[in-house]
Amino acid sequence: MIPARRPIVLSGFMATGKSTVGRLVANTLGVSFLDLDDYVVEQAGKSVPEIFASEGEARFREREAEAINSILGDGIPRVISFGGGTVTIEHVRHATLERATVVTLTARAETILSRVASLQGRPNLVARSPADRTRDLLSLRREAYGECHATISTEGVTPEEIASKIVALADRDLLAMPLGSRSYAIELADDEPLRLTSTLKELRPSSIIVVTDSNVRRFRGHWLESALANIGDLRTLTIEIAPGETSKTLATIARIWNEALAFGVDRDAVVLAFGGGVVGDLAGFAASTLLRGVRCVQVATTVLSMVDSSVGGKTGFDHAAGKNLIGAFFQPSRVLLDLAHLSTLPVRERAAGLAEVVKIALVTDASLLDAIEAHAEGLARGERDALRTIVRDAVQAKIRVVRDDERESGRRALLNLGHTVGHALEAHGGYAAHLHGEAVAVGTVIEMKATERLGLTPRGLAARAETLFRRLGLATHTSPEDIAASWPYVLADKKRAATSMKLPVVTGAGQGAVETISLDVLRAAALAVT
Repeated sequence: MIPARRPIVLSGFMATGKSTVGRLVANTLGVSFLDLDDYVVEQAGKSVPEIFASEGEARFREREAEAINSILGDGIPRVISFGGGTVTIEHVRHATLERATVVTLTARAETILSRVASLQGRPNLVARSPADRTRDLLSLRREAYGECHATISTEGVTPEEIASKIVALADRDLLAMPLGSRSYAIELADDEPLRLTSTLKELRPSSIIVVTDSNVRRFRGHWLESALANIGDLRTLTIEIAPGETSKTLATIARIWNEALAFGVDRDAVVLAFGGGVVGDLAGFAASTLLRGVRCVQVATTVLSMVDSSVGGKTGFDHAAGKNLIGAFFQPSRVLLDLAHLSTLPVRERAAGLAEVVKIALVTDASLLDAIEAHAEGLARGERDALRTIVRDAVQAKIRVVRDDERESGRRALLNLGHTVGHALEAHGGYAAHLHGEAVAVGTVIEMKATERLGLTPRGLAARAETLFRRLGLATHTSPEDIAASWPYVLADKKRAATSMKLPVVTGAGQGAVETISLDVLRAAALAVT
């Protein structure tokens, strides 16, 4: 089920064609058009220059924010033209990205000034040199304008051509990771390989390095072949690795480097990760280091990779001392989540991926937790509509965390809930006894019971999490002997600091905090609850 059409917001500097193009888009889609400046003027009973002069720019931005909240709050699909400075207010920009499809229109300073017939009514350009002022403002706003679902240049093209591109976005299910000029779109689809085709055409790579595993290639290779068949004569190298966590090593990374360099990769190439979390982490790290960084597109094929590893830029590989101890933060250029890939996913793999969804909900989003509980049996059965809804909401929840803490110096550490014990269990089992999500489910319950015992987590939440994991088909228990045997890997965890651990703690439904806990205290509590 494709979500209902959302409003389309056109953003960008003045004179980039927002109003002209917006009316064309609205007419084509059969919806209304609204110019935000006109709306604010109508509500204020003053012109924009009068508001600036009598109330100041700050109050004008407040008026814009109030108007946007009202307009987007009614749920009516329409086309909205924003003012040039509207998205410079962070909370307005982020709220709009969640509630509308945002398209930024761009043009050079010289082109913009040639389109401005008069500076009257343009208070931001009143300066000794309007050209310098325009360049300065474009520079100041570059990061804000970059946070969108799509960017379209208006140089040398007609309004009708621009409008046609925007109309094509109207029914696409797009999320945005807002990280300034490194922002990227995350698209949900359903058996639509042409979505990858169009993505690659937009990126215009010199060549493509596909990294996948033998299982994915066997069951989903036809989807990839269909996507690549429509991109023309483009050099493509496919690197197939063995499936599973045992491939997540420096040796595999070296193989990707060697084969890509022998193929003649250059800095305009794109590394295409086609698989689950292991493939995504390896391909992302290889892309971050090849020629000091080439672009990467993540095409996730498992629940776990869709909601977790493909989004947020964590890449890397395992070490003998523990899981994910070597890596880098490297954001992809695009992410594509096609739900059709889940149709061939084993039940065990699907359940393991849902453990990450529960984890995200427990520490960040109470409404998502409620939704997972409401659809638990449907999710366990692999019902497509339920999966799409929960995957989308889980990705949006993760976006909110990453946009505020990209490099895990604060709130993003909450997403490590269950991973301290979980990673230790994985490593102790040689990455063969547990799938990652299975270990996370066990680790989450043990950590929550331990922090309940320490008075940090309210009573009853661990039982609630345990019940939900079981409804999704996941085990939640291990023996004290396994905890004791795996504890050396806890001591090698990235979050350890001397004799203590920075542990994510559930402090309420959908709420969390990072607490520093003595390793001895944590070990005793974990052993006591198993």
